[in-house]
Amino acid sequence: MGIMMSSIKKRFIRFKEIVQGDDEVPIMYIHAIMAIVGSVSVLLILEFKELPLSSVQHTLLVLVEKTCVIVVIAYVVSRLSCFTEILEGKLTMKNHVILIIIFGAISIFGTYSGIEVLGAMANVRDLGPMVAGLVGGPVIGLGAGIIGGLYRLSLGGFTAVPCALSTILSGLLAGLIYIINKRQFVGIYWAVLFAILMESLHMLLTLALARPYSQALLVVNEVSMPMIFSNALGMFIFAFIISNLLRERKVIMERDLYHNELERKKHEIKVASKIQRSFLPSKELFIPGFDLALFNIPASDRGGDFYDVIPLAEDRVGLVIADVYGESYPASLLMALSRTIIKAEAKNKTPQSLIKYLNNLIAVDIKPELFITILYGELDLKNHIFTYVNASHNPPLIFKNNRLDELEKDDRSLGRLEDIQLKEYKIKINSGDILIFYTDGVIKSLETTEKSGFEVLRNMIIENIELSPSILVEKIRFRVVSPGENSDDLVLAVLKAG
Repeated sequence: MGIMMSSIKKRFIRFKEIVQGDDEVPIMYIHAIMAIVGSVSVLLILEFKELPLSSVQHTLLVLVEKTCVIVVIAYVVSRLSCFTEILEGKLTMKNHVILIIIFGAISIFGTYSGIEVLGAMANVRDLGPMVAGLVGGPVIGLGAGIIGGLYRLSLGGFTAVPCALSTILSGLLAGLIYIINKRQFVGIYWAVLFAILMESLHMLLTLALARPYSQALLVVNEVSMPMIFSNALGMFIFAFIISNLLRERKVIMERDLYHNELERKKHEIKVASKIQRSFLPSKELFIPGFDLALFNIPASDRGGDFYDVIPLAEDRVGLVIADVYGESYPASLLMALSRTIIKAEAKNKTPQSLIKYLNNLIAVDIKPELFITILYGELDLKNHIFTYVNASHNPPLIFKNNRLDELEKDDRSLGRLEDIQLKEYKIKINSGDILIFYTDGVIKSLETTEKSGFEVLRNMIIENIELSPSILVEKIRFRVVSPGENSDDLVLAVLKAG
C-alpha cells in the first residue's frame, strides 16, 4: 500500500512539474482543455434532441462553447503591444482607444453569440468590460461597457435596459476596483469573485427593472447559473493569462536589472583595477643593505591591496602593506587616497602619528562597510631597527635566532573609529634575519582541507629558509597561483638583512 501511494505521489509531482515547467505551458494546457470542452459542447448541442439535457444544461453548454472562443481571443489580445503597455502602466490615448474598441467588440460578440431564453438573452457580454476595467481602469472599462451595453439595448426585449445597465456597470465598477488596488491587477481569485458578484448583480437588476416580473423571475431562474458559471470561467482564463503575462514582465524586468547591475559591476571592477595598478610601484623596489623579493598578483574581480617602499631619508625607508575591504570601486579609491596620504606625510611623522592622522582623515566620511588593515613602519638602515604600527593587518613573520615568530599587532583597523591610538613597536633586525610580509589573499590561497593557509605558509618558510628571498618567493608564488582566476589580491614580500 505504501509503495503504491509513493508511486502515485511521484506521478503527481511529475505531472505538476510538466504543467508548471514553463510560463507558456500552463496557458497551452488551458487552451487544449478549453478546446476539448468547446468541441464536446458543440457535439452535445448538435445531438441535443437525442440527449436528456435540461434547458439550463443546454444553455450552459452553449455559453461554455462561446467562452472557449473568447479564450482564444483573450490570448491574442494579451500579446498586443497596447495591452502590454497598459499592464506596464504606460497609459496613452492610443492604447485607451484601441482597448476600448477591442473589449467593446468582445462584449458585442458575447451578446451576438448568446442564446435566447424566454424572450431574453443568455450571454457572456459582461466579460469584456469587466476584464477591460480590471486591467486598464475606469475609462477603458466604461468605454467597453458602453459599447457592449448600447449594442444590447439596440436589440430590444423586456430585459434590454437591465442588461445594458449591467454591462456598463461591469466596466465601471471593475475600473474602480483597479483604482482602489493602486492601479494593479487584482489577481485571479478576486477577479473571479468579482465576476460572480457582478453577474449576481446582473440577475438582481433584471428582477428589479424587467417587467413583467413573473417572466423576469422565470428568466433569472433559467439563466442565472449558466451565466454566472460561464462568465466566471471566462474571467478565470482571462485572469490566468494576465497574471502569467505580468509574471513574464516581472521576470524580464528582473533579468534586465540583473544584466544592467552586472554590467555596472564589470565596469566598476575594470575602473578599480586600473586605479589599483596605477598606484602600485612601477619599478623594482630596492632597499640598501637588504635583499628584497616580492610578488603581487591582482585579483580577477576585486582588489584593494597595496604595498610600497617609501624613501624617507638617506638612512631611512618606509615600508607599507595594506588591505582595503569593501566593494571594488570604493575600495580602490580609498586605497589610492590612503597611499597618497602616506607618501605625502611619511617624511614628517612617526609611524604612530602617521597612522593616527590617516585614520582621522578617512574615518569621517567613508561608509561603515569600508575599512583598512595596514602595517606601516620605518626601517633604520644604519642601525637595522624596524619601528612599526600594525592596524589589524596580518602580522609579519620574522625568522630570528633560528625561530619563526609573528610580530605584534593591534586588533583595531582604520576607518571605523576616530582618534584611535595604536601602539608603536620596535624590533632589531640582525644580519641574516628575515621578515615576511603578506596579505590575507596568500593565506586563503594556501588553505587545504587538512591545514590552514597560515600553517602551510609557516611550513614552506621553515623548509626553505636557507634559500635566497627571490627563490623562496618564487616557490610560494608557484604554490598560491591557481589554474582559475584569483578572488583576492595576493601580495607577499620577503626582506632579508645582509
